[in-house]
Amino acid sequence: MSYEPLHHKYRPQTFADLVGQTAIATTLTNALHQERIAPAYLFCGPRGTGKTSSARILAKSLNCLSAPKPTHSPCGVCDVCQAITRSSALDVIEIDAASNTGVDNIRELIEKSQFAPVQCRYKVYVIDECHMLSTSAFNALLKTLEEPPDRVIFVLATTDPQRVLPTIISRCQRFDFRRIPLADMVSHLTHIAELETININPAAVNLVAQIAQGGLRDAESLLDQLSLLAGEITIERVWDLAGSVPEQDLFHLLQAIKSQHPETLLEQTRQLLERGREPLIVLQNLTGFYRDFLIAKTAPNRQDLVALTPDTWNALCEFAQSWSSQEILAGQQHLRACELQVKNTTQPRLWLEVGLLGLLSLSQTDQSSPPPAHSPRPPAQTPPIPPAVISPPPSQPVANAILPTATPPRPPVSENLPTQAPSPSPAKSPPPAPTPQAPDPPDLNLSHLWQQGIQLVQFPGTQALLSQHGQLLSCSDREIRIGLPSPGLLKLTQKYQDKIEIAFQTALGKPVKVRLEIATSSPELAQSSPAVQPRPTPPPPDPILNSRQPPAPPPENPPAPEFQLAPPAPPDALSQATQSFARFFAGEIVSPEPGSPPLVLESEPLSPDRLMPATDEPELPPELEEDLPF
Repeated sequence: MSYEPLHHKYRPQTFADLVGQTAIATTLTNALHQERIAPAYLFCGPRGTGKTSSARILAKSLNCLSAPKPTHSPCGVCDVCQAITRSSALDVIEIDAASNTGVDNIRELIEKSQFAPVQCRYKVYVIDECHMLSTSAFNALLKTLEEPPDRVIFVLATTDPQRVLPTIISRCQRFDFRRIPLADMVSHLTHIAELETININPAAVNLVAQIAQGGLRDAESLLDQLSLLAGEITIERVWDLAGSVPEQDLFHLLQAIKSQHPETLLEQTRQLLERGREPLIVLQNLTGFYRDFLIAKTAPNRQDLVALTPDTWNALCEFAQSWSSQEILAGQQHLRACELQVKNTTQPRLWLEVGLLGLLSLSQTDQSSPPPAHSPRPPAQTPPIPPAVISPPPSQPVANAILPTATPPRPPVSENLPTQAPSPSPAKSPPPAPTPQAPDPPDLNLSHLWQQGIQLVQFPGTQALLSQHGQLLSCSDREIRIGLPSPGLLKLTQKYQDKIEIAFQTALGKPVKVRLEIATSSPELAQSSPAVQPRPTPPPPDPILNSRQPPAPPPENPPAPEFQLAPPAPPDALSQATQSFARFFAGEIVSPEPGSPPLVLESEPLSPDRLMPATDEPELPPELEEDLPF
C-alpha cells in the first residue's frame, strides 16, 4: 500500500470533524435535518480551510446508504461513502474548472445532468476553482443553476469570489470559510502528533501553526515533513525546514540597527544568506518583524496579533521601549520601498545589504530633534533688484523699446543726420534708495519659473516661440497666465497648450491650468517703472487737413533727443505712427503728426515689410512658420 500523506489521512469525514468552521457546520447540519437542500452552494475562502472537504461531506450526507434519508453523520463504510472518499462515485462528479473553462465543457455538463442518478439519491457536481470559468461558460450555466433538474445539486468552490459573476452568486447559497484559528489548529496538530507518535515539543507545534497562517493543509504538510527528522523537533529545526528567517535572527538584526554598527549588521546578513536564506525572504521577514515590533511598542498586551513565541515577544516588548513609533514606521516604509529593487535586480544580495544599511541612517535621523516645519516658500537669499536695473523681456515689441535704462549710452546717430553738439541735459533725479529686503516678495521667482517652464516644453519650436514672443503675466495656485503679442501667435500656441501645461506642472510640482491670452506689454516692466507715465494717445490724423497745410520749417539748432525709458505705447498709437511713417515716405505728408510716438531713423532704406509694427508680424522659428494659420 502506498504512503498516505497526513492531510489526506486526517481529512474530515463528517461536519463534526470540520476544524474551525463551526458556523458553517451548524448551518449545513440543520439544513440536512430539515431536508431544506438548496440547488446550488458557493464555498469560498482561503486555501486549506475545508471547502472541498465540506463538499464531499455534503455529498456523503445526501447519499449515505445507511440512512433512509439525508443525514448529518454519514457512516463512511457503505459503498457510496467509500466511493465518494476515493472520488470514484458515478453520481458525484468533481470538475477542475482550471482545465474545463469553455462553453463546450459546461454544455456537456448540462446534458449529462438531465439523466437520473444511477446509484445515489442526488447527483452532485462539485466545480473546484470555479472562478477560472470564462464569462461565456458562467452565462451558459445560469439557467441550469436557477432551475436545475430534479435531484441535482451544484457545489461551487473558489478562493477568489470577486471573479465570480454576481448573477452566479445570487443563485447560490454562499458560505465564507475563514482561516483556522490558532488555538483550534494547535489542538488538531497535537492530536495528530499523538496518533502518529511524532516527537515534537509544544512550542514547535505552536510555531508550525503560526507559519501556516490559517491554512490547515499547509500545517499538516509541514508536520508531515518534520516527522521525518530524527530526535525531538525543536523551534530551530522548524525554522530551518520552513526556509524562513528565525525570529531570533531578526531580533539580532534590530539590535545591530539600533546600535549603529554596520559591521555587525553585514556579518549577520552574511550568515543568514550562507545558511540558504534568499535575500527577498530576509527582506520580507524583516518587514513583517517590524510590524510585530510596532505592535509590541503600542500594544504589549496583544500577543494574539503576532506569530511569535512567548520568550521572543517578551524580549521584543522590552526592547521596544528604546524606540519611537515614528522610527519603526520609517524603517518599515524603507523596507517596503526596497522590496521591488531586490526582487527585480540581478544582484539581490547587494541591494539587500544596501537597504539594511539605509536603516542605520533612518535610526540616527529619528533620534535627533525633529526638523522645523516646512514653510511654503523659503525666504529670499538675494537682495531685491532695483526697478531701474530690470530690462524689458525679449517679447517686448521693437517699436516700444526706445533704449531703456536710466543712464544708457548714447545711441548711434545715422551718417545722414547732421552732427550737433549735445545740449546740457536737465539734472536727473538720484536713483531710488534700495528698499529693505522683503521676506517673501510675490513676483521674485516669476522669471525663474518662466525660464524653467520653457526648458521643460518638449518641442524646441514651441520653446523658441515662447522665449521670443511670450511673457508670463501672472502665476497663482491654480492658474498661469501667458501673454502673446498677436491673435495669430495665440492661435498657433493653443495647439500646444497641453504640452505647455505639462511643462509648468512639472516645474511647480502641482496641477495648474495655463491660460493663453493676447498681451502686448510686460506686467513686470510696468510694475518696475511706476514713475514713468504713459503718453497720451494722439488723435487720429486728418489726411485732408495734413495735405493742405504747408510743412513746418525745422528748427535751426534742434536739441539732441533725450532718451529715457518709455512705457510701451498703446496698440492704437503704434498703428497710427506706422501709418504716418508710411505716408511720410510716400510723399503724402511732410512730417509726422504732432504727439505721435517718436520714430527711429535708420541709415538703410526701409522696405515695405519693415514698416509693419512688431506686434503684427513677429519673427518665428523656421520650424513653426509652416504651421501659421494666417
